[in-house]
Amino acid sequence: MDKFPSQMRAVQYLYPPVDPYDQRTMPVGDGHTIYVEQCGNPEGIPVIVLHGGPGGGCSPAMRRYFDPRVFRVVLFDQRGCGRSRPHASVQANTTWDLVADIERIRTVLDIDRFVVFGGSWGATLALIYAISHPDHVRHLVLRGVFMMTQVELDWFYGGGAGQFWPETWARFCNLIPEEERDDLIAAYHKRLFSGDLRVETKHAQAWSAWENALASVYSSGHGGETPGEYARAFARLENHYFVNKGFLDHDGWILANVSKIQHIPGDIIQGRYDMICPPQRAWELAKAWPNADLRMIRNAGHALSEPGISSELVRAMDQIAEALAK
Repeated sequence: MDKFPSQMRAVQYLYPPVDPYDQRTMPVGDGHTIYVEQCGNPEGIPVIVLHGGPGGGCSPAMRRYFDPRVFRVVLFDQRGCGRSRPHASVQANTTWDLVADIERIRTVLDIDRFVVFGGSWGATLALIYAISHPDHVRHLVLRGVFMMTQVELDWFYGGGAGQFWPETWARFCNLIPEEERDDLIAAYHKRLFSGDLRVETKHAQAWSAWENALASVYSSGHGGETPGEYARAFARLENHYFVNKGFLDHDGWILANVSKIQHIPGDIIQGRYDMICPPQRAWELAKAWPNADLRMIRNAGHALSEPGISSELVRAMDQIAEALAK
């Protein structure tokens, strides 16, 4: 039996692997340098890919959701993760810094408007960028919608998802003394920023394993052993953003400002059984944004590699290519 059935089946829907034609590091101020790459057609329809996390980094597989003959695909590692430096740094690392970085990339690459493609936290950032700079967005393609609200954090770090995965939840909680378990985000924050590399790495791997374990409907409940360096950046950045409520002015900020993107067409691809970002938020977003097409994918969870998710994302991008070519 395949160990990773969802990943094996998802590949059939993707375009063949492609290498970047441009790779660069871009200084963005505050001591940060971000990694940026381009692939596909240099004269094609620009699309920028926003990875998840925060802290996930982009991967070669993310290039494969786009017809390389049609799209000019821009990927970058957000501040503090992937090939961007300084690694795992939370200094001068806020949502608004990332929005400014996207604008800098757009300007440096001489792009007027682009399709914005993002999943999970990448969907959050895509929405915030579009609300802030609607004139530079042609279309939004969102997967596994996360709205950066307290109810979502409470669901995933307050025991909601844990009711479906009690043994996995217990492993995540058991690293924290019982008297601190009423606020696991704060408890992990204390350890992820302790200054002791061993302590930070141990808790970063536990933080990452909890999320990885719930990403796919094919999960066995084990998140695997994430490499320490990757886990540390992922966990520190994600926790930093969650402690600061996404650096938004108030809870529910995205939905309160969705009127600013009413004219922008969108596709929302949502797994019906997404344990990390339940479908309720995607449904609420679609209700408030009539120009968006919500597609609930049955037998799918949160992961980009879910076969139904991958198939629908590629289909959405092909439809956009056809529409914009007219």
